[in-house]
Amino acid sequence: MDKSKLVQIGHSDVYATPLGLGTNAVGGYNLFPDLKDEDGRALVRAGLDNGITLLDTAYVYGLGHSEELVGQVLKDYDRSKVVVATKGAQDFSSGQQVINNRPEFLTKQVDQSLQRLQTDYLDIFYIHFPDHDTPKAEAVGALQRLKEAGKIRAIGISNFSLDQIKEANADSYVDVVEDEFSLLHQDHLTEGMLDYLHDHQISFVPYFPLASGLLTGKYDHHVDFPADDIRSQIADFQEPRFSQARQAVDIIRPIAAAHQATVAQVVLAWYIQNPLISVVIPGAKHAEQVKANAQAMKITLSTEEYQIINQAFAGFKNTTSGKSLADPD
Repeated sequence: MDKSKLVQIGHSDVYATPLGLGTNAVGGYNLFPDLKDEDGRALVRAGLDNGITLLDTAYVYGLGHSEELVGQVLKDYDRSKVVVATKGAQDFSSGQQVINNRPEFLTKQVDQSLQRLQTDYLDIFYIHFPDHDTPKAEAVGALQRLKEAGKIRAIGISNFSLDQIKEANADSYVDVVEDEFSLLHQDHLTEGMLDYLHDHQISFVPYFPLASGLLTGKYDHHVDFPADDIRSQIADFQEPRFSQARQAVDIIRPIAAAHQATVAQVVLAWYIQNPLISVVIPGAKHAEQVKANAQAMKITLSTEEYQIINQAFAGFKNTTSGKSLADPD
């Protein structure tokens, strides 16, 4: 792909398509019920075969299994043309999950991710969550040493508050931040995080961009999810927020029809055109969803259409519910 259509990740030499693939449903058996490995591999292939270059995985997606499945597919592609991003910070050595940002633990996490992904470098490694004790700049310093050693190409942090981001970026080593952001969760606009990232040439990658399916337009009535489905824990699916979101989504439908596109494709196109967003990473359960999402890179919204969507979701800019899911302690 023409590099002019790619997005530079922070200060690094990593360039990615503006739409990637979130892979929590690739091997994430601890997050979703009834996942099959072959379906997961098919999701990854569908992304790479339809112009997506960035794959976003994490150790905690299946406790390494997502990384393993991504690695199996990678062997069939030109590694130099794929941007592999993974995340780590979950320490299960005590038998319980503990968030650990100590330099020696993060170094071990990177080495283990390299083995599971069957590659000799990671394009992006994120500290998945901040811990309570490790100085943030010290944790990022460990990643900088790994970057200098050639094991990672770009340094990321995820789920850090604005103050924690500033501390982590004390030496200007941070290239990219990943956090929840969507038309339904725009808190980072009002609290100044996105402005800080933009001013410091730090890329922003939002997760849950389709709000676990709520922004696809497929929900036209209340739905009860089983207890083992992650959506059962998400505030967006509770009233009155659920109905408010559906009303806002209805405003997008005429725009989608004008582009002969789906609501989801138009929402993704809005993110791609948002100057504060670098790469949007929708997940998917089926290969056809991945192919459809990739088509969003071909949609150009008019200024008026972009602003109509802005206005439809203006009431969600400073939510009281905060994140969809609680951070692990």
